[in-house]
Amino acid sequence: MIELQSLDELALLRESVSLECKLAQGRDGKGALPEDFWPSYSAMANTDGGIVILGMRERQGQLEPVGIENVEKVRTELFNNLNNRQKVSINLLSDAQVREWHVAGRTLLVVEIPRARRQQRPVYLTTNPFNGNTYRRLNEGDHPLPDEDVKRMLAEQVEDSRDDRILRGYGFDDLDMGTFRSYRQVFANRDPGHPWNEQNDPAFLRLIGGWRRDRETDETGLTLAGLLMFGQMSAIQEALPNYMLDYQERPEPRAERRWIDRLTLDGKWSGNLYDFYRKVYLKLTADLKVPFQLEKGERQDETPVHVALREALANVLVHADYTERASVLVVKRPDMFGFRNPGLMRIPVEVALHGGEPDCRNRNLHKMFRFVGVGEQAGTGIPRIFQGWHSQHWNPPKLYELSTPYNQTLLELRMIDLFPPAVIADLRTRFGGRFDRLKGEERVALALAGSEGTVNHARLCTVSSAHPAELTRTLQHLMQLGMLDSSGSGRGAVYFLPGQDMPTPDDVFGPVPLPGAARSSAIGPSSSAIGPSSSVLQASSSVLDDSSSVLDELSMPNSGQQRDEHGYLHTDQLPLPVINDLHVLSPALRNRLEQLAAEPRGKKKMDSEALKTVVLAVCDGHYLTLNALADLLNRQPASLRNAYLSPMVRARTLSLAFPTTPTHERQAYCATFSLPSAPGDTA
Repeated sequence: MIELQSLDELALLRESVSLECKLAQGRDGKGALPEDFWPSYSAMANTDGGIVILGMRERQGQLEPVGIENVEKVRTELFNNLNNRQKVSINLLSDAQVREWHVAGRTLLVVEIPRARRQQRPVYLTTNPFNGNTYRRLNEGDHPLPDEDVKRMLAEQVEDSRDDRILRGYGFDDLDMGTFRSYRQVFANRDPGHPWNEQNDPAFLRLIGGWRRDRETDETGLTLAGLLMFGQMSAIQEALPNYMLDYQERPEPRAERRWIDRLTLDGKWSGNLYDFYRKVYLKLTADLKVPFQLEKGERQDETPVHVALREALANVLVHADYTERASVLVVKRPDMFGFRNPGLMRIPVEVALHGGEPDCRNRNLHKMFRFVGVGEQAGTGIPRIFQGWHSQHWNPPKLYELSTPYNQTLLELRMIDLFPPAVIADLRTRFGGRFDRLKGEERVALALAGSEGTVNHARLCTVSSAHPAELTRTLQHLMQLGMLDSSGSGRGAVYFLPGQDMPTPDDVFGPVPLPGAARSSAIGPSSSAIGPSSSVLQASSSVLDDSSSVLDELSMPNSGQQRDEHGYLHTDQLPLPVINDLHVLSPALRNRLEQLAAEPRGKKKMDSEALKTVVLAVCDGHYLTLNALADLLNRQPASLRNAYLSPMVRARTLSLAFPTTPTHERQAYCATFSLPSAPGDTA
């Protein structure tokens, strides 16, 4: 239960919980439950919970307590509707979670909405979960879920294990028997006296969960787990059209997607999970240095890092939702290992970090791996991964979820010391004795900012057991001391060391040219070419004029930058290459981007969500400047930024190249999942 003492406390909570403030005045001004409470209730329950303050007005980020005259009337209305199945699918609240708060002479109602358990989701409005009646929280907004996601929630609700269903029409002919024989051999080698070794293949497959008989219908057959573990690629993809496995070894510690070794579904191997695990684990551990050590007189060839990687690889395979559109992706780089599995976690991230509350999506797969020594007892995998990384004094693993563009869970294992000596030395040089006098969490926050470039509230939560609200105070205190600067607000705030070399447009593109006719007509704020009343960029606009001096200047790399054969601008100051002029791109790259943007290029009006999907597609793997993006989508730069790009940045689906100058006329955007710390690169 969160206790609020003052408005300052409330402002601090913004970084740690979802928070909504609603007036609740009613027509007579005495109090009524606002109708827009219910989308927030559904969204928070379906995501990570949150707090709604009734009787509070918010204007331009400032909170003003207005109060509720008849609090009891609002409370009664709230619980009457919560218990009305015509209004909402389930009541998650008790009296303790709806309480009065007296502040500044006003009475408010604080509603603390918990995260619904898997068996309770989806939480939806009316009696129909479809057609926009189910919501999810994205950053600071409530968004209707597509029906496809609602169906997936309903399946998760009723199926404790997603992989035990019997597949009609599938049998032993769909298995890769070489894989199955290899599994049986490993099983027998681990325990030669095990009675299952005497069983024939069908009986053995049934005992490990790959074949099942439904006792109610007497139906028998291959289970989804059996097909995934031992099946042939073509058979698996017939049952699961979105099934995709991908391993990439990349030569450099950057987001560039060039690889030197890859294993994917190319028809050259079986394509099942057991073969993928065996091949990828050997690749992941091939370069690990194994120190000589003895245990009970025998040499041990495994380190805690081996154990952590084995757990991480097994974890990504047994927790994946193979009906989702994202692929299973494993990335190996010189500085890190990254793992992505399709599907969100079944339990909150903070619960998974502590272990002990297992809710495996594919329990039969987990059991099959455990029979051959892969994967520990349910609920202990994530803590063991953290223990392995902690044994090397590396940065704690980073576990998080993303719901755009598809539901996915990511795990990053970076081989960087949490407190690199050079970073600590730099912090002591910067701040002198003040650094050593800080509290532990404050030193950790500064060390993360120094070693990773930035730190935010969510990242600090992964390395500290302190209460989230206390960590918000930690970051605010460092700001007050002048030891951190920040950009953004609320849950999107990022913090960095003062004077840190955060890239600016001038650093990458060079200084803006002196005022002149070409510049003022092309990108000046009063330019008719980007007038706010126009939604489509005219082909004759001076912004797109091939002879425009502004385009010429923007397309020229700054000193120290270089443009490759595709027309990408590369700079050490940004993690991804930049497209700032379509006219200098290679024909192949420009044609690919124009094909992705074909619909908005040919339509003046289209569905907003569809346009956002196109924006993410064309911004995947690189930054696009505002003018280049407007050119590509055939839209006005100003209206494109106001209506789409800025909301997508707030929702964290798009990321800025220059976060310290968010509205700069030469700002550039990339899909967030393209960045090194996001799924496009790591998992």
